[in-house]
Amino acid sequence: MNKKKKMSLIQKRAVTGLLFITPWLIGFLWFYLKGFIQAVRFSLSNMQMLETGGYQLDFTGLANFRYALFQDANYNQTLVSSVGNMLIDVPLIIFFSLFIAIILNGKFKGRTIFRAILFLPIILNSGAISASIALAQQAVSGGVAAVSSEAAAASGVNIEYLLSMLTDLGFPAALADYLIAAVGRIFDIVQASGVQIIIFIAALQSVPGALYEVSQIEGATAYETFWKVTFPMVSPLIVTNVVYTIVDAFINSEVVQEAYEMAFTNYNWGVSVAMSLMSSLVVCLVLVVIVKLISSKVFYYN
Repeated sequence: MNKKKKMSLIQKRAVTGLLFITPWLIGFLWFYLKGFIQAVRFSLSNMQMLETGGYQLDFTGLANFRYALFQDANYNQTLVSSVGNMLIDVPLIIFFSLFIAIILNGKFKGRTIFRAILFLPIILNSGAISASIALAQQAVSGGVAAVSSEAAAASGVNIEYLLSMLTDLGFPAALADYLIAAVGRIFDIVQASGVQIIIFIAALQSVPGALYEVSQIEGATAYETFWKVTFPMVSPLIVTNVVYTIVDAFINSEVVQEAYEMAFTNYNWGVSVAMSLMSSLVVCLVLVVIVKLISSKVFYYN
């Protein structure tokens, strides 16, 4: 009699992973795929609402896509601006989240309270809190200009002079512009970092303590321990946080608001869906490129 071949460890892990994603796969095929096909139909048609209820679709081909790309006055600029802001915010959110997670992972009194405080913007994302953060962000964004124009003479601080001085000293102008843009969105960065901090804390707590003991015995400094132990061990979760951050930034971006207004203000449903599909495709391409670059440097501990 032929003996049944036993599955290898890799095959067992593959089966376990497939079973793990089966509920999501069923939900995707049952709910999302049907809606996606319907969205493609809307984007290729002119939709008219009927007085009796329902809607009527008149096939127009790629007319909605051409309108969004070549006739709409704001879509291209909004899409480019949204992707640019996303590329600025994602590295800062990841670095800030990892930095705060390392601090909160230490043993000190009141760390649970500090964890709750940093996660509150996610839990209590109400209109009042969002309005308060928007006002604070506006104050910071406008404060730089106010300091440089109105209070510069009294304080003796000139922001433009400091920036020009850094440029003269060889500080890269692109990096200076990047930091200025980051300061203007500091509240968005803090608000968007709650989930990432929790994920990084979980990753830090899963690092085997024996690795830190070995690094101490070998006489490694804290700096060397971070780059040789901590950072490689949490690198798989960096990919997870990057994907989450990009998707979250896209959901809250101006291009989504542009598509929303096109549908519910201008009642141009086909163009709205076309805008959503194109922006989703751009985000997917950004995800593929960034994840491909990061995954090549990820260390997986077995």
